[in-house]
Amino acid sequence: MAKELDKRYDAAATEQKVGARWDKEGLANPDHLPQRHQEPFVVMLPPPNVTGSLHMGHALEDSLTDCLVRFRRMQGRRTLWLPGTDHAGIATQRVVEKKIKKERKQTRFDLGREKFLEEVWAWKEEYGDRIYQQLKRLGASLDFSRARFTMDEAYVKAVETAFTHYHEKGWIYQGERITNWCARCGTSLSDLELEYEEKKDFLYSIDYPLTQGKGSVTVATTRPETMFGDTAIAVHPEDKRYKDLIGQEVKLPLTDRTIPIIADAYIDREFGTGALKVTPAHDFADAEIGERHELPSIQAINERGRMSEHVPETYRDMKVGEAQKQVVKDLEAGGYLSGIEPLTHNVAVCYRCGERIEPLLSKQWFLKMSELATAAAKAYEEGRVRIEPERWTRVALERLQNEHDWCISRQLWWGHKIPIDGEEDVLDTWFSSALWPFATLGWPEKTDDLAAFYPGHWMTSARDILFLWINRMVFSGMEFMEAAPFTEVFIHPTVLTKKGQRMSKSLGTGIDPIELIDQYGADATRFGLLWQTTGVQDIRFDESAIAAGRKFCNKVWNATRYVLMSAEGASVPEAAPEPNTDEDRAILEAYQQAVDALTENLDRLRFGQALEGFYEFFWHTYCDVYLEQTKLRSDDTAKAVLLYVLAGSIRALHPFIPFITDELWEHLPHNKASRLSLMVAHWPKE
Repeated sequence: MAKELDKRYDAAATEQKVGARWDKEGLANPDHLPQRHQEPFVVMLPPPNVTGSLHMGHALEDSLTDCLVRFRRMQGRRTLWLPGTDHAGIATQRVVEKKIKKERKQTRFDLGREKFLEEVWAWKEEYGDRIYQQLKRLGASLDFSRARFTMDEAYVKAVETAFTHYHEKGWIYQGERITNWCARCGTSLSDLELEYEEKKDFLYSIDYPLTQGKGSVTVATTRPETMFGDTAIAVHPEDKRYKDLIGQEVKLPLTDRTIPIIADAYIDREFGTGALKVTPAHDFADAEIGERHELPSIQAINERGRMSEHVPETYRDMKVGEAQKQVVKDLEAGGYLSGIEPLTHNVAVCYRCGERIEPLLSKQWFLKMSELATAAAKAYEEGRVRIEPERWTRVALERLQNEHDWCISRQLWWGHKIPIDGEEDVLDTWFSSALWPFATLGWPEKTDDLAAFYPGHWMTSARDILFLWINRMVFSGMEFMEAAPFTEVFIHPTVLTKKGQRMSKSLGTGIDPIELIDQYGADATRFGLLWQTTGVQDIRFDESAIAAGRKFCNKVWNATRYVLMSAEGASVPEAAPEPNTDEDRAILEAYQQAVDALTENLDRLRFGQALEGFYEFFWHTYCDVYLEQTKLRSDDTAKAVLLYVLAGSIRALHPFIPFITDELWEHLPHNKASRLSLMVAHWPKE
């Protein structure tokens, strides 16, 4: 006889007990699955930063993945959901630098590279696995025995192998080019690692006097302090206003230099004054103009974010912001400033520290992208990788068609050192994570796991890393494994606040999912997130959905408790019972329809619709109608139908609310021969 359920559902106690049972059973490890689990289903966890803690984006992403993984496992697939963490070069180095500055008033330069890296490893050992414990609390059924870290020895070998492969093909080269530079982090960034913030600024109109005759050419800029790097004024060759001035020179205000007026078809005649100050060392478009016209490059701002030795002595070593104020004041005093207008525009900032990005000329390592981008585009076009929602396929292809060579070097100490003698730079973190789907399985060695679990099947991510990571994994898989790393990519919604704001701890708009789990339970938190995933691009997070999840869990618990008492002495039937009344027939038909709809919705990645449909069936059709109808019946058929539909419903709900369903499953009166852990119990539609 099954042990009687407690009258009250205690989410915290249940989740702790069930989590310990999952750890003991080890069924997240595909090597421990029953014999019927043959065809693989493989998902790689997008590796959170080793510095990270669970945020709402993670909670949604991992709830979606775990829902699908549990669904496929119950269908008899040999599931592998492989976890791991990313060394997160910039983020981790910054965390440790702040730590030693606070504790010892030292910088990394005070320690030196070797000692500083010892500090980073010590920090990683103490804090690096924190997010794994949080994932377990969420109920993520990951195979932690296979957990990987991008700085593990085997993974380092994979990174070095990939670099050597590209280098030997002639696709990696070193060159001096404009890159996005973060002065605070002291490193270059790729254009995909930038964020953009709306900033209120000013548009300054500056008069550059002609050296011959009277008059001047007026240019408009938001960055007057960069004028010391100007090496030309560019106008459109067909612009009648400037046609006679092409080839003449102007005086560069506040200096003793003169610069030429050149003609270039890139210039937009309709924008501003139609005249552009060309600063090749501080602007990507200007650098291209400078290359076409063989202009010199003068760096006005240095790598520390201060004015360089190439500017007039008055401004040298000033911070950029201070220099801008002084330059504006001096331009006005000299009669060069002809106008100031307020302007609101988007400004590029570092995705890690928020510092304003300075385009700077620097010597970096680059990976040629033309052939790699073509390979990734072909994988999408031929249907080897399908993106859901489908509209994101077009976005991915557009990006690949306009892909620039990838700046893969970073001026950091923490990371994969570029494997060339004498080189001190490390590789961009995304270079290593691009290898994730196969490097985690032992590549470049020919391991059993690589043979069994590559290629994978499903990958999910937010839209903001479609270019940063998804595209790069696709071309890496095509290049090194001759097969795309997964067949389906699910771009999940972005979780916003209820008012539509971006969730951010620094802005005070973030919500900690662990706090929600503490308050409502993991099942309720998962329920609320999955309920709101209905195909929309953004979720305006509503905590009431999580409260509804807690209410539903209580309903499932109480309904199970009632059925166990009402059907005492009966066992869960192996197959659907023969109906004895119209009521029995109606509930069995409704149950089968609900399972069919649930299965179809999960196959189509319609998570919210899947949950809502079965919620309606269980609460209203099973509980409100059939349970009430059977309260006056004590026949064996009623007991059998009650138990059969309840057991099937618990299996159907398991991917969404795994803790409570697992606990209830253990209390059901199963036949000994059919007792299985709920994680590997048969999906109700087979």
